[in-house]
This record gives sequence, C-alpha cells and structure tokens, in this order.
Amino acid sequence: MAEPASTRRDAGPVPSGAAACPPDAAQAMRILVLLRGDDLDAAIEAGLAAFVPLAELDAADNGALVEARDRLLAAWAARERHRQRGQRLERIARERRRARSAAPGETSDSDNTAPTNEDAAPGDAGTRTADAPAARAALPAAAAAALARARARAAGRQP
Repeated sequence: MAEPASTRRDAGPVPSGAAACPPDAAQAMRILVLLRGDDLDAAIEAGLAAFVPLAELDAADNGALVEARDRLLAAWAARERHRQRGQRLERIARERRRARSAAPGETSDSDNTAPTNEDAAPGDAGTRTADAPAARAALPAAAAAALARARARAAGRQP
C-alpha cells in the first residue's frame, strides 16, 4: 500500500500518525528506497526522523539511514535557529525604531548617542532639509563641562 506524497513542504520534527513510531525493517527498507530515489518528503512522512538502527538491516543500510536521519535533524535544528535569529533581529529593530521615535526626555542616559546611518530605518535617508537642524542627543553634564573646557582652551582662554 503506497502512501500519498505530502503536499506540505514544511514538515517538521513532529511526524504524524504511524510515522511517530520507530519503523520496522520493512518500513526502514521503504525509507531507504525513497531516499535513494531522492524522494525526501516521502521518506520524512514514512518515518525517517524516528529511525533507529535495526538488527535486521546490514551495517551499510543502517549507516545510510542514520546519516540521512542525522542530516534531517540537523537541518531542522538549523532552520529553527534561523527563525529564532530572524525574530531576534526583528525585535531589536523594533526596539531601535521605538527608541529613535521616543521624545528626547524619555530616553535613558545610556542611550545618548545620535543614530547613525546604519541605524536609520528604511526611507529615512535624505528626509532632512537644509534649513532643518540635525537632532542632537543631549550630553551628560560631565561631558558637556569637559567639552566647554576644551573649547575654551582651543580658543586660547582659561576656563
């Protein structure tokens, strides 16, 4: 009895139905035939992720199935890490946009740097006009005093 090929391309590490149980020797041979025929989706549906080496199979067949299973599980893990990274980068981008759009008095002292071009949101480039001054972040009091002293020395007078 042949199982229909999956139309679902995002089959993940949670197989459904009978594929959740470790396959027997006949099922393992079917998975091996599917793998050799490059039908990975059908092999996944047939239980590749749950394969455990069987005494009924020779070492070469067990090795091929274990290797394919390990590659599949590694690919699923990599895909999950990629998704998590994308979510993390999106969260960071939202936080940066929120911090940039916050009123100057609402930001913390640790975030007193002006945004750079790398931090700019898409569409922000070139939106300033010549007569609109660039927004400046407030300097902490100690840094402002040090800057004033340096400017006074540069002008040739004592602070």
